[in-house]
Amino acid sequence: MTYGYIRVSTDKQTVENQRFEICDFCKKENLEIDGWIEETISGTKNYDKRKLGDLLNHVQSGDLIICAELSRLGRSLFMIMEILSICMKKDCKVWTIKDNFRLGDDIQSKVLAFAFGLSAEIERNLISQRTKEALKLKKAEGINLGRPKGRKTSPLKHKLYGKREIIDELLAFGISQRQIAKKFNVDRNTLARFLGKMK
Repeated sequence: MTYGYIRVSTDKQTVENQRFEICDFCKKENLEIDGWIEETISGTKNYDKRKLGDLLNHVQSGDLIICAELSRLGRSLFMIMEILSICMKKDCKVWTIKDNFRLGDDIQSKVLAFAFGLSAEIERNLISQRTKEALKLKKAEGINLGRPKGRKTSPLKHKLYGKREIIDELLAFGISQRQIAKKFNVDRNTLARFLGKMK
C-alpha cells in the first residue's frame, strides 16, 4: 500500500499544494496512492495524538508513506527520528519530495538505523547516570533506599489463625501440606511458615 500523508498547521493553510506535489511525484515514479491521510494540526503535537499515529499502527512491511517534506512528520528532530524508527522496525518505507529523503533498503537507512541505535543508547546511559546521582544524593541525605522492611503481622490477622487444630487433624490423616494449602487458599510456603511459627 502507498499512502500520501499531508499535514498543515492551521486552517488558513491549504492541503492542495502538498497533494499536488505528491500526485506529480507519483506520476513521475509510476506510483498510485492507495490512501490519503490529511490533517490540520501542529507538528509539535505528538504523532500518537494525530492521524499519523493511526497510520503508523496500521502500516505493514513493504508499505510506502510519501509526504512533501520531513517537517510534515514532526517539528522536532527527536520526534522525526522516533517516527522513522517505527517505520524501519515495521519495514515500511518513507519518501519525501522536497528534501529527496528515502527510508528503505539502502546505505542511508543503515546509517539512520545506526544513528537511532546510538541515540537510544546515549539516552539510556543518561537516564541511568541521572538515577545513580539521585540515589547517591538521597543516601547522603540519610534516606533509606530500597523496600521498606516488612512489619511483623499480628498472628490474629494471619489467614490460617484459629485453624491449627483442623490442619493438625488433616496432617494426621496423611493429607499433604500442598493439599491443605490449596484447601485454605494459601501458598504452600505460607502454610509451612505458619506451622513452623506455631510449634
